[in-house]
Amino acid sequence: MGKQGSPRRARPVSQITNSFFRTKDYHIRSSTSDSLGGTDLSIGRRILGGDNYGNSKVVLLHGLKDDSGKLNPCKGVYVGKKHTWFRRNVKSISFMLLFMALMLLLMVFLFLLDSLMVSLFASVNLQGSSTSRYSNGSEEDRTAYAHEERPSVHMYSRLLNLASGSLAEKEFKKDSLRDEPYYQTSKWRPCADKKYPTSPGKPAKSNGYIMISANGGLNQQRVAICNAVAVASLLNATLVLPKFLYSNVWKDPRSETMSHTFGDIYQEDYFMRILKDDIDIVKELPPHLKSLDTEAIGSIITDSDIVKEAKPDDFLSSVLPLLLEKRVVHFLGFGNRLGFDPLPPHLQRLRCKCNFHALKFVPKIQETGSLLVKRIKKSYAAPRQLDKQLLGDFTPRISSKQHNVARGTSKYLALHLRFEEDMVAYSLCDFGGGENEKKGLQAYREIHFPLLIERLRNTKPVSPVELRKLGRCPLTPEEAALVLAALGFKPETYIYLAGSHIYGGDSRMHPFTSLYPNLVTKETLLTPIELAPFRNFSSQLAALDFIACATSDVFAMTDSGSQLSSLVSGFRTYYGDGHAPTLRPNKKRLAAILAENRTIGWNTFEDRIRKMIEEGQRVRVRGSGRSIYRQPRCSECMCRSQ
Repeated sequence: MGKQGSPRRARPVSQITNSFFRTKDYHIRSSTSDSLGGTDLSIGRRILGGDNYGNSKVVLLHGLKDDSGKLNPCKGVYVGKKHTWFRRNVKSISFMLLFMALMLLLMVFLFLLDSLMVSLFASVNLQGSSTSRYSNGSEEDRTAYAHEERPSVHMYSRLLNLASGSLAEKEFKKDSLRDEPYYQTSKWRPCADKKYPTSPGKPAKSNGYIMISANGGLNQQRVAICNAVAVASLLNATLVLPKFLYSNVWKDPRSETMSHTFGDIYQEDYFMRILKDDIDIVKELPPHLKSLDTEAIGSIITDSDIVKEAKPDDFLSSVLPLLLEKRVVHFLGFGNRLGFDPLPPHLQRLRCKCNFHALKFVPKIQETGSLLVKRIKKSYAAPRQLDKQLLGDFTPRISSKQHNVARGTSKYLALHLRFEEDMVAYSLCDFGGGENEKKGLQAYREIHFPLLIERLRNTKPVSPVELRKLGRCPLTPEEAALVLAALGFKPETYIYLAGSHIYGGDSRMHPFTSLYPNLVTKETLLTPIELAPFRNFSSQLAALDFIACATSDVFAMTDSGSQLSSLVSGFRTYYGDGHAPTLRPNKKRLAAILAENRTIGWNTFEDRIRKMIEEGQRVRVRGSGRSIYRQPRCSECMCRSQ
């Protein structure tokens, strides 16, 4: 086809007509055949051109014959009219057929192109969905959220719109909270590894061996190790390097025995060297005790045998006699079995020394953790003590000449978003997902929390509205985004997301990513080849999250009760020198603020959120009974200048 509106060059008649007039008979009846003026062949000659008159006559005579070969006058007249009409309209018919053929080809091409594009997008989405799996355990290596085909869930649409408008007005925006009150924080410095003349040191003779098989994920295991070190010192015992129990929650590959050995996560020789002046540590039992069946001789102690937050006297009265008799005691589980107060200062200091100094990740984890952080940051400032402790020899180094250039470092915020299905279901809260969501969560509870279901049958449950007012509901991704927006974090802020599979997938994450699209996880920052050595090893994957969260410029949590949040925030307090702020929303106060979402103005919302966060950033000395892992500002862990 030529350009629209341009003259069309006539085609050779023979090419146009041959395909139309080589049939013996015609069965197409035209409504206009009676108006063609009989059998005036001059019409056909005008259409076909005078030079083809004789040829057309032969064709017409051929059409006048019946099946026997004889001429049929009636049939000849009818067919002649049809031939005359075709000759007259042959160009129009040819153009229509050509146009239809081109349209058919175009439709086929578009269909093939559409199929190709669908395949490409499906492939991209599949890759994105597979690389966005994250977090602790097999669950820990799932992305922070999975791509699920559900409508987006919004609980605070009005506030989200206000937040979006506010973030778009870049001028007059205040800087986000970056540091804790430095004047107060700078008075505290790490010193748990300092030698004190009052420390009892190692006993001259060991009372026996303590074995420990810690359960849970990386953070629960870490607490159990530090508690075991303190108990070994308390009982004058020799500690065998801890082992880690397999848990079907994390679904590690070694399902029959242990999911990890100590040396899979931490540097064994370094651990033993740092604590050598405090307790004796061996890698395994001596030969004469290896063959002992601790279960058969009754020297296994489970969590049910020791009360939670037990006091030193509990161990001295129940565990020490067994240790002296059997020479070996095996703690199976050993979660939060040692309380924080009252505890002799040297034992408290020993737990701090273990957590903040002795437990150093193996080089494989340090190297990949360093690579993970490099992928987020474009340049580096001078290494901090925090970086050196976590990354060791893999801490990024810069020369003095590079220092001025490196000041333009790309900062990032790490967010531990605890909104997994088990936590959501157990909370009994309403998250705005309608009846289908309520039924789904109830079904999950019946399968995974039978004791909770039994308790609910025997007691009057607290209403979801009241639970939210009391601050007992996990923060949704939408609520987390609103807090960050109120604090002034810009939409281009890079956010590292730590945590397990986010309940609701895209339907829940959409309100967050609509405000903060630069969301990354270890699965999106590292290639499949780089992640391969860590696949199916939950604690190693959790260690990467630990590093990325602890070394971030700002760390934000949505649940201060989680072990990861507690340990990371404590690490940042201990080594951060006042330049590693942690944002802790008070869920009860936040619920009261969000309850006014239909009427509250954005400026008022910002002010109240900022005051809430500032309150959580106040520098406090650890209170009685509080965790030293989360709040190390105390005389047993840190030194304070006047």
